[in-house]
Amino acid sequence: MSRRVLILLGPPGAGKGTQASRLCAELGLPHVSTGDLFREHRAKGTELGRRAQEYMDSGRLVPDDLVLDMLFDRVAKPDCARGFLLDGFPRTLPQAEALEKRLGGGTAVRVLDLRVADKALVDRLTGRRTCRQCSHIHHVRTSPPKAAGRCDRCGGELYTRTDDEAATVEKRLAVYRDQTQPLQGYYQKKGLLQEVDGDRNPDEVFRSLRQAAAGMEAA
Repeated sequence: MSRRVLILLGPPGAGKGTQASRLCAELGLPHVSTGDLFREHRAKGTELGRRAQEYMDSGRLVPDDLVLDMLFDRVAKPDCARGFLLDGFPRTLPQAEALEKRLGGGTAVRVLDLRVADKALVDRLTGRRTCRQCSHIHHVRTSPPKAAGRCDRCGGELYTRTDDEAATVEKRLAVYRDQTQPLQGYYQKKGLLQEVDGDRNPDEVFRSLRQAAAGMEAA
């Protein structure tokens, strides 16, 4: 059987991180997040990490080739031999094209695209409150804390991250529409895209994602 690669697309606030973890546990595939790879390489002081840090320190974007080097260093490990799930990459058309070239033949790719309306995304993100102590996340509407301003898990202070402030959320969504949304058409033309309604109960969304992934396994 060829190696399976699942790519999870979706705007900020669509629930990609939560659903990716559940899918990986269900399918027995490693969850490969480029954000985690950056942090790991920087913490270990690897050559790739040092090169990436030089770009970030000077306010420049890390080049796609360097991101891909980190990614393929990770997926060359034995636990990715059967496949893996990509979360947070690719984000742009050039990245998608470069990824396709690096994967080569013998890889079965499916792209699961979580669709959520902008209004729901803004509500999800601006309503989040993060614990300063343990990083647990509450939501003012769907999972409010028992004590106002205090984390249910550890009692730490809850605050609104800069990323979750209304003005920043609008900017993040605009960047997604400009840079990442074109990937929908790119993968659709290749017959690899499976749309999933992400504006539902998380368990219902997960069942749809699992069904789409199972269809790939049977193909």
